[in-house]
Amino acid sequence: MLQSMTGFGSARLDTDQVTIAVEIRSLNSKGMDLSVRLPRFINEHEYEIRNMLTKALVRGKVSICIDYTRNQAQQAKSSINKELLQAYYREFEEVANALGSSKDELFRLALHMPDVLQQSQGEDEGSAAAWQAIQPLVQEAIESINTFRTDEGKALTAEVVSYIDRIRILLAEIEKRDPERMEHIRNRIKTHLTEIESSESFDQNRFEQEMVYFMEKLDIAEEKVRLINHLHYFTETVYLPEPTGKKLGFIAQEIGREINTIGSKANDATIQHYVVEMKEELEKIKEQINNIL
Repeated sequence: MLQSMTGFGSARLDTDQVTIAVEIRSLNSKGMDLSVRLPRFINEHEYEIRNMLTKALVRGKVSICIDYTRNQAQQAKSSINKELLQAYYREFEEVANALGSSKDELFRLALHMPDVLQQSQGEDEGSAAAWQAIQPLVQEAIESINTFRTDEGKALTAEVVSYIDRIRILLAEIEKRDPERMEHIRNRIKTHLTEIESSESFDQNRFEQEMVYFMEKLDIAEEKVRLINHLHYFTETVYLPEPTGKKLGFIAQEIGREINTIGSKANDATIQHYVVEMKEELEKIKEQINNIL
């Protein structure tokens, strides 16, 4: 069954301490084009997140946004390392005394030195506990977007198969028309043959060779067989479990070649009309393939 490359998935966690929201969006792309927006404190896990997305989503212009917000009570919970603060302050004071500088800003400077202000144990955004809360949400959002893609894929499957069925119907009409086309060509040849035989320069052997060549150029039997085979192969590929978008694109190219050859060899207005309709259906298929995983 087909999957769409377009999709949206999200996951959210609300607790007394934090609110975590994960959103994943996907659009059409020839390959995996991944954009990642993360809180600074989990940047070290970016590679892991990229691997998760690439493995699960395969292809598409994919963006993920992770928002991590602590509530006000949690933001206010911090402790001061008093011993470290005093040590910094004494060092600054000694330097100020030695230089004869003002001591007005010493407390503020000491307060903002590294490790003076510390968050409570277990509430540090960079802790493993925070990542352990985020990781399953990323996985949940991936499952959500894959469900979206699958649902879109069901509609794509029905649409694409309907276009293939329409090409089959038009090919059947060409099959019906072909004997009449060939009879019309034979009658034209007979008429011209009568005129040519009366010519003194008429060469029977040369004429027969040219007629065989001419009839082979007009014969579309092989093209019709190859086209119906390509249509069957396309339909079978649509229902394969793995991603088949690129493969369907290649099959569509082969379908187009056979349709074009039938059109160029047919030399019949009615069949040309059917060929134009087949090309229209094939273009619709190609447009949809651009969105198929």
